[in-house]
Amino acid sequence: MKTTMTLLFALTAFFGCAAQPAAAQQDDRPPNIIYILADDLGYGELGCYGQKKIQTPHLDALAANGMRFTDHYSGHAVCAPSRCVLMTGLHTGHSYIRGNSPWASGQNPHGEGQEPLPADTLTLARLLQDRGYTNACIGKWGLGGPGTTGAPLNQGFDHFFGYMCQKQAHDYYPVHVWRNGDKVELDNPMFLGHERLTETPDNYDRYTGNDYTPDLMLAEALDFIRDQKDGPFFLWYTSPIPHVSLQVPDTWTDRYADLGWDDGPYLGERGYLPHPTPRAAYAGMITHLDAEVGRIVALIEELGLEGDTLIIFSSDNGASFNGGCDREFFESNAPLRGMKTQLWEGGIRVPMIASWPGHIAPGSVSDQPSYFADVLPTCVELAGGETPDGLDGVSLVPDLMGDRSRIVRRYMYWENGSSQAIRVGPWKAVRMNLNRDPDAPIQLYNLADDIAEQNDIAADHPDVMREIRAIFAEARTPSEIFEHPTDP
Repeated sequence: MKTTMTLLFALTAFFGCAAQPAAAQQDDRPPNIIYILADDLGYGELGCYGQKKIQTPHLDALAANGMRFTDHYSGHAVCAPSRCVLMTGLHTGHSYIRGNSPWASGQNPHGEGQEPLPADTLTLARLLQDRGYTNACIGKWGLGGPGTTGAPLNQGFDHFFGYMCQKQAHDYYPVHVWRNGDKVELDNPMFLGHERLTETPDNYDRYTGNDYTPDLMLAEALDFIRDQKDGPFFLWYTSPIPHVSLQVPDTWTDRYADLGWDDGPYLGERGYLPHPTPRAAYAGMITHLDAEVGRIVALIEELGLEGDTLIIFSSDNGASFNGGCDREFFESNAPLRGMKTQLWEGGIRVPMIASWPGHIAPGSVSDQPSYFADVLPTCVELAGGETPDGLDGVSLVPDLMGDRSRIVRRYMYWENGSSQAIRVGPWKAVRMNLNRDPDAPIQLYNLADDIAEQNDIAADHPDVMREIRAIFAEARTPSEIFEHPTDP
């Protein structure tokens, strides 16, 4: 009892008094929902989050016109499980997909796709479909290949266009993409997604083509919005940017080419494709994504839908370490420790912006800790539906609507192949490399004072640590597919 009361006192001091979720302030119709998901975009790679080198005017404007979240987290530190958390409202101790699964592509006759979601999975798309929404996923899927139970049209979406397989999404000039169940051939040459050079080539033309998939995906998304303007609709726009390979038309690289950033080409030393000006290319890719957001917002305004449309922007995990991505140069995850694949803050704390004119106060900032598991209950409440029992997320509607009282949740949880992490109020607990040491010590950080996770204070807080150990013991159920060192 003493431990529980101590932790609750800490939570109350951090969040303020608990309150019941406020009812969504809606018109007669539920809002359209556009959720834009970047791929490997770091916490510090937008101007509104402190970026100084990369231009992101449209996303900065979106934040100025809505709410910027400072303590928002992805579902995992890599692609597929993070998206599964978002779609199901279950953290990776309970979700079906808990890691990337490259072996699954060999089980598909098309040779594409990761471990598929089961047929009976309760997804956000299904729940919105039940509320009368027309749903599209445009971009990168990664939750089941063509012809599997995990394919988007088997998980509540009415339309899909893009990459079914996240491995295929490493190439921005592929020979094909998918529209629903049909293969769409593109005007691009065939080449390997990884090449390591020993010397600088005369040109890099062989790593480009005529059909740049982000441009195709944006056109498809804009057409979907026009077709569904009478709503309600849900668009999950899952851009592959800025995940390497470094590929973007020269008009975007040229914006940064004369700044003297690049002192040499990237020759493929850390995987993926070479590029003559890697820093300029990486910045150009992010500015391209920013312009895509601008086009989507402009169309919503042109159609007079801004008061009827919630736009959310986030990233599936932190910035990467390979493929020519220079995380240190751009301070991509600043001021956080770690990167993609890791459960330090740099691997899982991500930007989140929410804009809904007339409902979300412009220029507002939320320090409410939140994560991908909250997206499902939030969207279902806004759609007027009942949130299913047994989820790990909570609705963020009160926060979006300006109710500054906080909802006290017990914890947020993440795991990967050998590590675990918990956030409870200001406390962040991490235990690493359990495959090497099943009794690895739990590290504890107070993020309110130590956002960079530099000072392990576990020895100073025995009451908190007792509760943390209890959460680690109860937070997960074993998975038959994704084993973990803590399994019995």
